[in-house]
Amino acid sequence: MYRLTGVLLLITLSASAALAQGKGIDKSNERVRDSGSKAPANNGSKTDVGAGRGMDFGKGRTPEVLSLPNPYRITGRRDVILKTIEDVMRDQKLVMDETTSKPSEGIIVSLPYTFIKGAVVSQSELNRYAEVAGSDSRGWTRGRYTLNVEVQPIDGTSANVAVNAKIEGRTDGATGGEWVTLPSLGVAEEEFLSALVTALTGTPPAGRALPKP
Repeated sequence: MYRLTGVLLLITLSASAALAQGKGIDKSNERVRDSGSKAPANNGSKTDVGAGRGMDFGKGRTPEVLSLPNPYRITGRRDVILKTIEDVMRDQKLVMDETTSKPSEGIIVSLPYTFIKGAVVSQSELNRYAEVAGSDSRGWTRGRYTLNVEVQPIDGTSANVAVNAKIEGRTDGATGGEWVTLPSLGVAEEEFLSALVTALTGTPPAGRALPKP
């Protein structure tokens, strides 16, 4: 009788120890699971969501350059502005059209300037200066533009300078070459205005760097 009671007591103690040990493991696993579920995910190179190392909230992005007003108000005498326009055209390898220009009326027009040649690169450069239809399958081989600059006096010390560009793309086919006028995106106009303001004031317009030599 005493032996049977001792065996039952031993079995009871062994079961209690195993149960306690099992509960300890469960609690440990639960702690592991809880800590794992609450830790932020590392997304590696993916930086737009989560807690990846390269998370970026806009730092280092290139600020958007605001468009220059066109016409652009410039402080200076009309004759000085006209002379500077001719100088800037010369620096940019533009030739003044003596036939259509009227300096006495404040109008200076350039001859067509070919800014790109070659079938491989003409498409991309035309897209930078003009609106080219995406479905247009023409084989562009050249691009050129003509500038029309007009100085409109405001008073004796300032004037508005308006720049308009005529952008053309050339295609060469079996019947010969053809120049097609394309809508300007304003890039050629802004480039010239920026160079003109820099030449007149010694400082580029706000948000623009000095032109490369």
